[in-house]
Amino acid sequence: MASAAVFSSVRRRRSPSIGAFFAPVDLADLALIRTLASVAAELISSFSGLSLPFQQRNARSLIRKIKIFVALFDFIKDYPFPLPSSATLCFKELYILIYRSKILLDYCSQSSRLWLLLQNPSISGYFHDLNQDMATVLDVFPTKHMKLSPDTEELVELLRKQSRRAKLFIDPQDETLRLKLYAFLDEFEEGHIPDQNDLRTAFVEKIGIRDAKSFRAEIDFLEEQIINHEEDVEPPISLLTGFVALARYCRFLLFRCEEEEEGESATTSAIGNKKSKKSLICQEIGETFVTIPKDFCCPISLDLMKDPVIVSTGQTYDRFSIARWMEEGHCTCPKTGQMLSHTRLVPNRALRGLISQWCNAHGIPFDPPESGETGPEAVAAPAATKATIEANRATAELLVRQLSDGPPAAKTVAARELRFLAKTGKENRACIAEAGAIPLLKQLLSSPDPVAQENSVTAMLNLSILDKNKSRIMEEEGCLESIVEVLRKGITEEARENAAATLFSLSAVHDYKKKITQQVGAVEALAGLLREGSSRGKKDAVTALFNLSTHTDNCARMVEAGAISALVGALWTDGVAEEAAGALALLVRQPTGAQAIGQEEDVVAGLVGVMRRGTPKGKENAVAALLELCRSGGARVTERVVRAPALAGIVQTLLFTGTKRARRKAASLARVFQRCEAAMEGWGQVDQDYGFPGSAASHRSGSITSQVPVQVAQVEQDYGFPGSSAAHRGGNFGSEVTVQVSISVPVL
Repeated sequence: MASAAVFSSVRRRRSPSIGAFFAPVDLADLALIRTLASVAAELISSFSGLSLPFQQRNARSLIRKIKIFVALFDFIKDYPFPLPSSATLCFKELYILIYRSKILLDYCSQSSRLWLLLQNPSISGYFHDLNQDMATVLDVFPTKHMKLSPDTEELVELLRKQSRRAKLFIDPQDETLRLKLYAFLDEFEEGHIPDQNDLRTAFVEKIGIRDAKSFRAEIDFLEEQIINHEEDVEPPISLLTGFVALARYCRFLLFRCEEEEEGESATTSAIGNKKSKKSLICQEIGETFVTIPKDFCCPISLDLMKDPVIVSTGQTYDRFSIARWMEEGHCTCPKTGQMLSHTRLVPNRALRGLISQWCNAHGIPFDPPESGETGPEAVAAPAATKATIEANRATAELLVRQLSDGPPAAKTVAARELRFLAKTGKENRACIAEAGAIPLLKQLLSSPDPVAQENSVTAMLNLSILDKNKSRIMEEEGCLESIVEVLRKGITEEARENAAATLFSLSAVHDYKKKITQQVGAVEALAGLLREGSSRGKKDAVTALFNLSTHTDNCARMVEAGAISALVGALWTDGVAEEAAGALALLVRQPTGAQAIGQEEDVVAGLVGVMRRGTPKGKENAVAALLELCRSGGARVTERVVRAPALAGIVQTLLFTGTKRARRKAASLARVFQRCEAAMEGWGQVDQDYGFPGSAASHRSGSITSQVPVQVAQVEQDYGFPGSSAAHRGGNFGSEVTVQVSISVPVL
């Protein structure tokens, strides 16, 4: 039935009652009639005075028919029961029809104007379906056997004839307006910008979007439909993204950078709304102080997975996060760095079931997207059309103009919108930079307005994901200095965190790592954020420090800035210990780094702790750091490592359960232990107790291969990490986009 699409769409916004789809089997006779009368009366009272921008005629016709049914129910209240079985069956079918009518009218009243117009033919078809189904029920209704009053019987007969004669009605004016929207997109597709007066007539006068706030609501609604889109619902996603771009362009063309309604507070509210939309379920978890198991969190967004899917490398991600990653054109796995052999996403139903059980056990709401059950496979969203790209390019030019010449409030709004526009699509990031946004955003970084500063640094972060923009940012005089200043003294915590993520993104280019490290206060600020920041800030700081540590010339500066002690302290913090161990493993290769790390009293205990409780990659990083510490730290440090409590057993376990690289490094560490046995009383007994493959016997048998040192140039392969926690920040959608270097950087 065609109406099923409406029910599916409505479910995503607001779950209907089960009564919409099933008749009340436990009701009969008078109870059934009273229920029918109550539901119909509620529908009439709710929608009789309803004024819809579109579908007004179809809605009024449906409500008139429901009123006739109410008259029938009022008469039958006095009927000498029981009802004939055929009448009971018809009344149960009417119950479903009335509920479907309520859902359809709810859908029309809650949808945005643009969405109603774009769906105009489909929604008209849903009204026609209801008419046809009513006619079918009335054709078999036992009027003669019911002994109705003459006037009631006449009403029923009239309703039967009207329903039978009813034809599909699509308002010609509405359809002309809908096609006009498609014509606007066609103009952008051909490289032309539609006439401003035509756009004003269509959007303001005919559709009725009369202010900036209304445009924002329309854009938000369409973006929600993109997230919840189903393959059989028109228009397709590629066109929906085009209409979002068209609406955004019209909003700034017709109303400039006027704030939605409440000035600066609206801007703050928009950012607050973004945070609240980011992860409602994780917010509820936080309120109940429940720790989410790591395996239940998406490696990209770090949020609880609602719809876990498996990519070709065997890794599991939340569907929305990995789809957005692929949409950006990435063809590698964010976690492993391996090339994806295909883009199919296979639902991980076993993990999804475990997450559901865990949520139920802890009283946490779990409402997975329905799209995850539509089939065994799904693919990423299609790329943007030329019309979308051109509309966004025109919008970027308008926003950059406001960023240049507008008053302070307009500049704040422009920075926010550039931040949102740069969330998705390398084309958007390119056109924003080409329009001259970077120098203007740099000026806004020093703004005393916390909202302006936060939006500008986040926009800079999103722009930096495009490689070409990295050079633009680094070459802009004073830009790096301004970003570091936000990191050091940013007004809000989020501004400081996003500045750290920006440095991480820029440091993906090898030549920029030394330049960033030499910037006064950069490494000190990252180390301070790693010590005292929020969990999200620590993640941003440690990934940035790791990236900087891959350049051999940066070691002395990082030691001087106190990064070593901050990284050692991070070994006890879940979520950042893996990256901290990896950075230490790199820094200890340098004599200066080895000396500084060896002087840290807690470094050995911290690395052993990571080996005991960390992730497979974390254990690999920790054993690599200990091995390099023994090689470069001198005899005293080696003795500290060898005497570490329980380390022998942990190394033995790692030899059998670790990754391939971890097993190799653990074997080399075991051989270091063996060389120290002459200086350590009783170590030979330990060798026998734990049966290291590195013992004399196994060494003679050739079971140990010598450890080949990994060059710094190979470090990014050896120690690739998933993206920083910035992945789940910023923007209306919550979407987040990443860049694959050795580590991924998401957009905000």
